[in-house]
Amino acid sequence: MSETNKSIGKYRWTICGLLFFATTINYLDRQVLSLTWKDFIAPEFHWTNNDYGNITALFSIFYAISMLFAGRFVDWMDTKKGFLWAIGIWSIGACLHAFCGIATSGIITGEWFVGFEGAKDVISTVNDTGMVINVSVTLFIFARFVLAVGEAGNFPAAIKTTAEFFPKKDRALATSIFNAGATVGALAAPISIPFIARAFGWEAAFIIIGALGFVWMGFWIFMYDKPEKHKRVSAAELEYIHQDITADSKIEGYVAENTDKIAFMDCFKYKQTWAFAIGKFMTDGVWWFFLFWAPAYLSSVYGMDSTQAALPLFVLYMITLLSIIGGWLPTYFVESKGMNPYEGRMRAMLIFAFFPLLALIAQPLGHISYWLPVIIIGISGAAHQAWSANIFTTVGDMFPKKAIATITGIGGLAGGLGSTLINKSSGLLFDYTKETNMLFMGFEGIEAGYFIIFSICSVCYLIGWIIMKSLVPKYSPITDL
Repeated sequence: MSETNKSIGKYRWTICGLLFFATTINYLDRQVLSLTWKDFIAPEFHWTNNDYGNITALFSIFYAISMLFAGRFVDWMDTKKGFLWAIGIWSIGACLHAFCGIATSGIITGEWFVGFEGAKDVISTVNDTGMVINVSVTLFIFARFVLAVGEAGNFPAAIKTTAEFFPKKDRALATSIFNAGATVGALAAPISIPFIARAFGWEAAFIIIGALGFVWMGFWIFMYDKPEKHKRVSAAELEYIHQDITADSKIEGYVAENTDKIAFMDCFKYKQTWAFAIGKFMTDGVWWFFLFWAPAYLSSVYGMDSTQAALPLFVLYMITLLSIIGGWLPTYFVESKGMNPYEGRMRAMLIFAFFPLLALIAQPLGHISYWLPVIIIGISGAAHQAWSANIFTTVGDMFPKKAIATITGIGGLAGGLGSTLINKSSGLLFDYTKETNMLFMGFEGIEAGYFIIFSICSVCYLIGWIIMKSLVPKYSPITDL
């Protein structure tokens, strides 16, 4: 670190570290189901791909709608309390999954006090598999609902915190670092969750991973405060954090940001809101597809169980750590090419939008080795996370701090709707192609289904970028909110 950075302090990076761990836990919690349903949960409850697709699609809907309110909630409660409520609720939701087997046993047979293993024995004696499916899916949907309501608060609170602790030129880097928690969570999941499930039962995986959120809450309570109030933020660091305000105040006609609450519907008057929302709608579903369906892909196409898939999934998500470059590249364009932050971000996002095109050849190359689609999906995932870090930061570029969580929530709603669409359609398509042994472009059965979805995912980013650029062709901050 340079002498300048040492002299101004670096506590803002400690806060960024907290955001990183919150996001890691966030993604660990949502991955437990995708890594246990195929080998452990589906045999117990007789689920199909469509049942799992329904659960993931509804999770996406719950998450999307909750994002809309979570952003408003965080702006209303402010960052510290808003984040505590969010992670507390999602940790409870994560742990609730573990008790779905006992609840299924209780609802169907009246046997409630049986324990995890006892519930398995009771369910195995039920002849009506349709009832077992319906009851268990409904209970898991409820647990996913609670998880989604809480998890929806993570990104609005994290983006708001980043805007509080970093100047605009550093926000993409800070966002890419904490957003890398999504990758690390996805990375840690396949090398921990299946082995916990195999050793202690799938229920233990939900409880152990879910409990991590409660630990994080203790650190947040004692380590976070507004930078202007924080005892560990020096005067020099505070001046560095507020450099945009200082620079803007010298501009003729500058009006200081007011602290009045914004009217929710006013947010929809701006093209900037719609650009962010459409960008999220077009691309969030791609990441969620890779996150939720990569384990099933390795199982369905290559016959791997969850422990055999651990190494390929680890490598896949390890590659996505390259997304940290997504935070550095806009800074390079700003400092070396003289672009404003928005121009730098859009230039970087255009570059990242080309990498997912590789998904077009993932399935064709899979006949050579499963490692080729694993690597390609990893590169696409890295491109998404780099894109994601920058699209989130455009909110801070364009909107005042008091509106950041709300706008982030609106974009999250759009992204969740896109995710719902792709998850539900994927489940239906995979069951259809498997049952009919459908032929498409030289692929047969479920492989044809994956080829179709990979092809759709490959072009989403370029389409999203074109629409965003058309709506907001140049830097245009909102000053009348």
